[in-house]
Parts: sequence; C-alpha cells; structure tokens
Amino acid sequence: MKPAIVLLSGGLDSATVLAIAKAEGFAPAALTFRYGQRHAVEIRAAQRVAAALGVNDHRIADIDLRVFGGSALTSDIAVPKGELDEAIPAGIPVTYVPARNTIMLSFALAFAEVIGAADIFVGVNAVDYSGYPDCRPDYIKAFEAMANLATKAAVEGTPLRLHTPLIDLTKGQIIRRGLDLGVDYSITSTCYDPDGQGRACGHCDSCRLRLKGFAEAGLADPAEYAP
Repeated sequence: MKPAIVLLSGGLDSATVLAIAKAEGFAPAALTFRYGQRHAVEIRAAQRVAAALGVNDHRIADIDLRVFGGSALTSDIAVPKGELDEAIPAGIPVTYVPARNTIMLSFALAFAEVIGAADIFVGVNAVDYSGYPDCRPDYIKAFEAMANLATKAAVEGTPLRLHTPLIDLTKGQIIRRGLDLGVDYSITSTCYDPDGQGRACGHCDSCRLRLKGFAEAGLADPAEYAP
C-alpha cells in the first residue's frame, strides 16, 4: 500500500475522501489544522473520523490565521445565516479564509516529502460549494504544477499527484459514495457556527449545503442540530 496524505477537517467531504483513499489502496496519513477557526469542534470530529477509519498516522498542525483575520471563521465577523429553502448568495462569502487551501496544501506537500508519499487527497468541490476560489479545478491544476517544480522528490523523479475525487460531484452524490464505503456521517462536523455543545446551527451555508445533500440522497442527516 502506497502512502498518501489526506487533508482531514472532520467534515463530511474530507471524511468521504479519506474513505476513498483507503478504498483505492492507499495507506493514508491524515493532516488536520487547528488554525484559529471558531468551529474548533471539527478538530474532535477529525480525530473521531481518523479513528473510525483506522488511520495510524494522524497529525494536527497548529497555525494561527487569526493573525490576519479577514474571514468570519477567523475573526469576529458574523457567520451569514439563512433558511434551507433560500438560495445561497452568489460571490465569495465572508466565510472564505484567505489563502487557506494554499497554506494547508503546502503543509501537506512538506508532510508528503517527509514520509515518501507522492499522493495528496483533498476534498474540494466545484459543484455544491460556497464559491471559494481555491476549490476550482484550475487552482488544483496550478498547485499541482507548482508542487512538481518546488519539491526535491519531484525534481529527483517522483512527481506528486493531487487527488480531488469529489470535485465534480453534488453533495448528494458525495454522501452516497461515502455511505457505500461505510462512512459514519454522525461523527462528522460541518457547521461554521456550532453552539457550545458542538451542535450544528442548521442555517450557515455549510449546514444548508449538507442538509440539501442529504435531502437529495433521500436520507436524514444523522448530525446533531441545535433546537
């Protein structure tokens, strides 16, 4: 089994990607970030997911993006809320964290070189998503090209491949794929603004996309929501 790095946030998408990496025959090492996000409950969710899917190497990296702020997830900006039947506004929302995927993928790149992995899995999605620019296929292609110019491993003949198995799937399709692979979505956390008990709000963009996905899949979301 070849080693691979999986970015694991503890949410629905990353849990599915971890299961896909295992199903494809990789031995995944998981990488989670404590970056100053207000929804730190996702760290505990990532630990649960890693344990449930038998990950032997799960590392949590501390980076404080609150130094810069600029996002509802890393500052005092309010998280936008809406109703499930409302359309999510177009454009890049205030929950976008500046350069987050670039920073996290760079850490994953370093981790991959250290353990001799040539594959990185990330759960970006360009269909049911919140308009983030670093979830687009062009961005992924560009980062992979940069990685293969910037690393010792690639220069010496082992190119890196960036896997995005969810990029063209709807949220409902992602859920169905994960369930086929045995993912327990009750232990994941997707909400941008959970309450003090870790319960999802049900009204942020992330919750609304998740609930829409489960509805499309004809299933009830097993996550716990605040009253």
